[in-house]
Amino acid sequence: MQPIGKTIVLLGIVLVVVGLVIWLAGDKFSWFGHLPGDIRVEKKNMRFYAPITSMILLSILFSLLMWLFRKFF
Repeated sequence: MQPIGKTIVLLGIVLVVVGLVIWLAGDKFSWFGHLPGDIRVEKKNMRFYAPITSMILLSILFSLLMWLFRKFF
């Protein structure tokens, strides 16, 4: 059970750090979600938003972070 506990604590620390970055520097990331390829349709009584490019960018970033984590830990 110790490895699971360590993993949960590490994920919690990462989540807190990401939350602090978003909280303190949130206005610096206003471009995120408005990239070319993000689909946004707004009509009088309907909104549709599909952040395709933003999610691909996040997927690449998380894949890189996981690769680095596995390589060094």
